[in-house]
Amino acid sequence: MDIAVYLFTGFLEAGKSAFIKETMDDERFTNGERTLLLLCEEGEIEFDTKKMEKKEVFIEVIEDISEINSKNLKNLCKKHKASRVVIEYNGMWQLPVLYANMPNSWVLYQEITFMDANNFISYNTNMRSLVVDKLQNCELVVFNRCKKDVDKEELHKIVRGVSRSTDIIYEYETGEIEPDEIEDPLPFDVDAEVIEIGINDYAIWYRDLVSEMPKYDGKTVKFTGITTIDKRMPKDCFVIGRPVMTCCVDDIAFKGILCCNRSPFMKNGEWIVLTAKIKIEKHALYQGEGPVLYLEDYALTSEPDEPVATFY
Repeated sequence: MDIAVYLFTGFLEAGKSAFIKETMDDERFTNGERTLLLLCEEGEIEFDTKKMEKKEVFIEVIEDISEINSKNLKNLCKKHKASRVVIEYNGMWQLPVLYANMPNSWVLYQEITFMDANNFISYNTNMRSLVVDKLQNCELVVFNRCKKDVDKEELHKIVRGVSRSTDIIYEYETGEIEPDEIEDPLPFDVDAEVIEIGINDYAIWYRDLVSEMPKYDGKTVKFTGITTIDKRMPKDCFVIGRPVMTCCVDDIAFKGILCCNRSPFMKNGEWIVLTAKIKIEKHALYQGEGPVLYLEDYALTSEPDEPVATFY
């Protein structure tokens, strides 16, 4: 049986505990279903254990990241015969640790991130990797304690630098809630006869491509990238892409796309400007469906001044 997991992330005193407490006080949620509540940090809100247990909510405190392992999590769930799990995750712990160690029966149903609007930009400046970690997979980010003069444009820009699909909500000190309605035009025309990707827009385009593949099926694209040719690939195939940095130098990774119709004169490690048609189809490289480029034309070019693509 699948165990539904509700994950709440963010830094200390960002509002996670308050939201969880409100949720647990809501009879529409605590409807008798046995719930395991994992608290991974000590917040400003205290939970009444006895009151929670009357609602079939059982609290376990996770004090060290080493306790985030499949065996321990499975045993805690079994101990309380829980059919769902709510997690208040420690803001200083990386989320891939949790993702990698969740028991096979645990299914992530919802992930919400809470951020204090007053210190978010400072956190982003000084702890960028942790901010990216909390934003890149969440469905919703809630900016708490917003003042009336909050710079929503800046908060929005930082979130969109990590994810274009995450919803954003601003919660003001008065309790008023405002959904984010700032438009996010792409820096290229998806409806053009040939979609031309600017030298500084590869990271944004690549993320949009893999997030919304059907939108690009059958489109023609033109962009600059570096070739990767591997003998293990079919003779007419290569990979074209660029190194991409999400938050810091340590996370730079090559983000490439399979391309067919390779010229016999093409060499490994060349910077080229190519024009190709995109087809979304199954290929062994993707272990399923993915974007496959069919080369129509290309020309050698010089390495860009900034070879590593970023979202800014």
